[in-house]
Amino acid sequence: MSAFQAMVEWANKIYDESIKSPLTITLGDEFQGIVTTASKGIDIVLAMEEYAIEEGFNFKLRYVLYEGPVDTPINPEVAYEMLGPGLTNARKKLNAMKKDQTRFYVSMSGSSEINKMMRITQHFIDSWHPKDLSTVSGFLQGHDYKALAKLHQKDESTLWRRRKSLAIDEYQMCKDVLHHLLNGN
Repeated sequence: MSAFQAMVEWANKIYDESIKSPLTITLGDEFQGIVTTASKGIDIVLAMEEYAIEEGFNFKLRYVLYEGPVDTPINPEVAYEMLGPGLTNARKKLNAMKKDQTRFYVSMSGSSEINKMMRITQHFIDSWHPKDLSTVSGFLQGHDYKALAKLHQKDESTLWRRRKSLAIDEYQMCKDVLHHLLNGN
């Protein structure tokens, strides 16, 4: 629970300008918030996943990014006391996702392609073994295989092969395609 809380606090701090109502833990193991754009929402979701990798957390979250109206005033202090179809439908989808292995869902215009890319992105993230998380984190932070080899006291060719077998470049391509789909550029 403390790791989850730290992740939510970190996201609120890093993405403060992109959040209208801060990410707030609601039921102990769930959180909600309102973001400025779907693109920023995807950024936050993937950043939280990468933060969990960097910190070596051993839990997986489900995320619903749902575009929809909020009928009450948006609370800029905490994501409580707000109602509307957007929040209600997001909650319903989150509950429905508990029956399958999908961890990401986006509901907005063009979301079919976005959800396909999120499914591929999930495949990469979930395929990374806990023993590889520090290596994955190093690559995601922009370190090249030579620097990581030195850091982990391993052979450079071993880390070059690990970058390939961990599909780091393919994961980064998924993020690029997601941004293209969301931003049209």
